[in-house]
Amino acid sequence: MARKPGTTGAATRRRTAPAPEVAAQPITPPPTPPRPFWRSLYFLVLVAILAGGLVGYLWPDLGRDLKPLGDGFIKLVKMIIAPVIFLTISTGIAGMSDLRSVGRVAGRAFAYFLTFSTLALIVGLVIANVVRPGRGLNIDPATLDAGAVSQYAQAAHETTITGFLLGVIPDSLVGAFVSGNILQTLFVSILFGLALALVGEPARPVTRALESLSQVVFRLVAILMKAAPVGAFGAFAFTIGAYGLQSVVNLAALVGTFYLTSLVFVLGVLGLVARAFGFSIFRLIAYLKAELLLVLGTSSSEAALPSLMEKLERAGAPKSVVGLVVPTGYSFNLDGTNIYMTLAALFIAQAMNIELSLGDQILLLLVAMLSSKGAAGITGAGFITLAATLAVVPSVPVAGMALILGIDRFMSECRALTNFVGNAVATLVVARWEGTLDRVALAEALGGGPAPLAAAPDPAAGPGDREHVTAD
Repeated sequence: MARKPGTTGAATRRRTAPAPEVAAQPITPPPTPPRPFWRSLYFLVLVAILAGGLVGYLWPDLGRDLKPLGDGFIKLVKMIIAPVIFLTISTGIAGMSDLRSVGRVAGRAFAYFLTFSTLALIVGLVIANVVRPGRGLNIDPATLDAGAVSQYAQAAHETTITGFLLGVIPDSLVGAFVSGNILQTLFVSILFGLALALVGEPARPVTRALESLSQVVFRLVAILMKAAPVGAFGAFAFTIGAYGLQSVVNLAALVGTFYLTSLVFVLGVLGLVARAFGFSIFRLIAYLKAELLLVLGTSSSEAALPSLMEKLERAGAPKSVVGLVVPTGYSFNLDGTNIYMTLAALFIAQAMNIELSLGDQILLLLVAMLSSKGAAGITGAGFITLAATLAVVPSVPVAGMALILGIDRFMSECRALTNFVGNAVATLVVARWEGTLDRVALAEALGGGPAPLAAAPDPAAGPGDREHVTAD
């Protein structure tokens, strides 16, 4: 057959050859657009705090009437704390291959708590001696209203180490979940987790059921957090409406000194600890900003406990460490409360022109170390432990606590914030100390990229650590 003019066989072959088959490419879904900042929890809580303060200042009666909003939100969160602690601890311990690590984690956690709780007491003592916030008030002890603080003094008198230890044991297995006592819930959760681990394979269906239930419970936590702005609004409106800004003016030196001391402790002391263990305190605070604003608005660190545990797991701390350290720290690692105790005790003495000797101050420090643990989990623990501490120094009357009764509410926010950050740092430090901290997840959570860093100052770091990174 004749070819057409101007064509060649090769050209014909090129035209008639089938097109090469192209492999189908997977369709990548478009990235989810980031949520606008005005819809984020931390922004909504911040706006709620500002609005609540404005309402309390302009309409004090209305502000006082809004107290049930804050109380209701705190009750919502408290009802979920016991299940969160139980599920986190029991499943975390059940998943441990070596039960000796449970005792090791607890031992290291308590070593950390004792060290930094004592350091917080010393910092408060030193700052009070340097700044002397009570100097010049010249208060006559005879003019003080002892009845205003009698309930706290009585509670301090009734609080003993033996009573505290017996109070950790609930009346029944389910009693811990009914009473809302964190230490009782912690006790039952550890025992149940150990039992699951010891039973082994036959208990795997129970462990899997608890793990599934924990997903449901944490989703419930996310639902409850939607009400956080409402709770913060009501709580802060009540604080300003009930106590007013004027109640702080005359005692602003103590309030300012306390806030400054807490800031120095968090950014200085805890900041150095965080850097030594490979993360930045500033990035950790930014990571927990929504929870910190919630604590600020409600004056309760318990309001953010479930969210804190969830975020620390997301930041690379294993569930077993988070479950043991965070709830225990809420009772035994109260850095803000410890700073408050020594600072307030010396303020009262200075305001009444009482000079405490070095021996008196050392005695004050030693008693505060014990009393701060003995009143753990008790409502109004800050004031109760202060009363118990002052009782051992006869030269400082317990009635002097009436001087700070009116502004205690304004310092409770700072106590809660400092306690909260201290427990977050403690959890990451213990996880790093154990060698189980996922430092890649930590860097991703805190917003830093992986970068090699010298090993933390602990030779016990194990193979559970992924490559060390910093989030500075």
